[in-house]
Order: sequence, then structure tokens, then C-alpha cells
Amino acid sequence: MWKIYEYKSAQKGLKSLSIDILKRYEKWKDIVAISGPKGLKQIKGFNDEALRGEWKGYRSSRLNIQYRIIYKIENEQFFVKVIKVTAHDDRRK
Repeated sequence: MWKIYEYKSAQKGLKSLSIDILKRYEKWKDIVAISGPKGLKQIKGFNDEALRGEWKGYRSSRLNIQYRIIYKIENEQFFVKVIKVTAHDDRRK
């Protein structure tokens, strides 16, 4: 079982999302909690991928065509930090 930690900034961003996006995010969390990031690779709709450049070391999953989850796997051991859920914007803030 994987543990998911959401940064406060990610939690704040969730409040402004539509119900459809929130449902998709909850489904993402369920998949990660049960089978980890490898489970995301089996579902093509999430388009889980490693990021490059300033975001090197982080991963991104697609909730829909616009929204992404940016997260990081800590210590390769059952712990995922959700950095933010946001409209697609590759710039680090």
C-alpha cells in the first residue's frame, strides 16, 4: 500500500477544481494507493511521465487534456508527494 501526501498548496488548489476533475483525482489516488506509480502506466489515459528540465525528478499524470498532477516519489518506498494539481503549465513557481 502506497501513502499519498498532499502539500498544502495542492490541497488549496483542489478547492477550485470542478467535480469531474476531483473525481478523476480521487481515482488517480486510489490507483496509486493500491499499485503505486506502476499502476498508472497501465492506464494510458493518465499519460504518466517523468519530467525534464527544472522539474527533473518529478513526474506528471494527466487528469484530462488541461489538468495535470505533479508529484514526486520519495525514497522509492511507498510514499508519493503531490506537489500540485493545476492547469497545464510547465513553469516552476
